Amino acid sequence: MKVVDYYFSPVSPWTYLGHGRFAQIAQRHGAAINAKPVDYGVIFPASGGLPLGKRAPQRQAYRLVELARWRDHLGVPLNVQPKYFPADGTQAACLIAAAADDKKMAVAEDVLAAVWAREENIADPKTLAAIAARHGIADIAPLLERGKALYAANTQEALALNVFGAPTYVYKGELFWGQDRLDFFERALARA
Repeated sequence: MKVVDYYFSPVSPWTYLGHGRFAQIAQRHGAAINAKPVDYGVIFPASGGLPLGKRAPQRQAYRLVELARWRDHLGVPLNVQPKYFPADGTQAACLIAAAADDKKMAVAEDVLAAVWAREENIADPKTLAAIAARHGIADIAPLLERGKALYAANTQEALALNVFGAPTYVYKGELFWGQDRLDFFERALARA
């Protein structure tokens, strides 16, 4: 069976833009997905990356242009400057990490849309509880607690694999960084 490890941030617009297309590609090729939210606050310093607020103004400005281009190209709803961004995605990442395997991708999609399409605050426990309820999860407290260790383990695993940005898709040890690399990722799946 084909298996893809999917490293991402629940607050990344690039993860949001690629999430649905990635899931469709994996399904088309019969690939299972290991959804692994990771802490880019740990990964960026180890890999030479900078959080958005520390990037040069021209890079920040161009990012907004690119987000609008991709939004329009893909025809997906996306607020390039949502009300609750940046938001602390730690609790959302823990929720996704600890969700049942058959729910991780749907919960992640809902969390991403909350930030980028619906302008909801994913750092608010009420928002996360509402998202969880839509996926049949009644009590998020145990998931948030269990998710802490999984989130930390995912982050260490990503560091060991040299993951440096979100989203990153790893298939047979090969990294594909960014939603704009999905064509290359699909070709790799098709070859196997």
